[in-house]
Amino acid sequence: MTAPLRLGTRGSALAMAQSGHVAEALTAATGRPVELVEVITAGDRSSAPVHRLGVGVFVSALRDALTAGAIDFAVHSYKDLPTGAAGGLHIVAVPARQDPRDALVARGGRTLAELPPGATIGTGALRRIAQLHALGLQLEVTPIRGNVDTRLARVLGPEADLDAIVLARAGLARLGRADVITETLDPMLMLPAPAQGALAVECRVDDQGLVELLAVLDHAPSRFAVTAERAFLATLEAGCSAPVAAYAELAEGDDGDEIYLRGAVISPDGTRDLRLSRTGTPADAAEIGKALAAELLDLGADSILGHEGHTGPGTQQFGSTE
Repeated sequence: MTAPLRLGTRGSALAMAQSGHVAEALTAATGRPVELVEVITAGDRSSAPVHRLGVGVFVSALRDALTAGAIDFAVHSYKDLPTGAAGGLHIVAVPARQDPRDALVARGGRTLAELPPGATIGTGALRRIAQLHALGLQLEVTPIRGNVDTRLARVLGPEADLDAIVLARAGLARLGRADVITETLDPMLMLPAPAQGALAVECRVDDQGLVELLAVLDHAPSRFAVTAERAFLATLEAGCSAPVAAYAELAEGDDGDEIYLRGAVISPDGTRDLRLSRTGTPADAAEIGKALAAELLDLGADSILGHEGHTGPGTQQFGSTE
């Protein structure tokens, strides 16, 4: 009998759910059994704001376990990954991406436009905080942390202290909690984080048999979109406290499929909001991202990023999908 493959995952409900989906898909496609192995990360042990925890805080322990052979492969929320490559490891598959948009959960079933001036709205990402400020809705925006249930309790629970929260729609969907969403936010209002809603399946480069086995999970359109977004992020060389957003969509063009990439750099107070878009072929996904970032840098995005602290290439980290 074939021994189960050991899939390393964070222990949060969301991480376990998304890893469970990957395990089930792999077993269905290949017949190989998979067992989940919980790995506790530094981010799980800390209550500090995500942007202060450092790069790869939700990733490094999983990668250490993978390198040491304690697990066979790992599943990450792709937006948690630093943009720099990890030696000896390979992202072998990007499964079909969940809806990458942000979602509002508000008391009374309200939409964002229906929240009154002075309403309190919580979120864990500076990218969202910056874009909420940029909308000029006179909302009181406060940073929050915690898993999905903890955040929902601050709006829907008996001791709720917020009028609304914004979090990734993908996380709610994977937990079967999409019913609490009062508005899925249009990217024109709230552009997602690069790779939001996507998962990364990672294993050791030298485990060629597993590399080939896991490739069955790869979804090419999702990989192309994430490649464009991550190239945009890496080219900006943004630090983890810089609000950077990107969203790539694949659509049918006159000469075949095209990527339409939108990107933005927003100051934390929302007073500076630089946005551009660019199109190209899926084969040129990385170059599209690099070119769009270069255009934004020419417009002065570097001055916004500079105020947040330039930390060099390969260091962006947006925090958990939760």
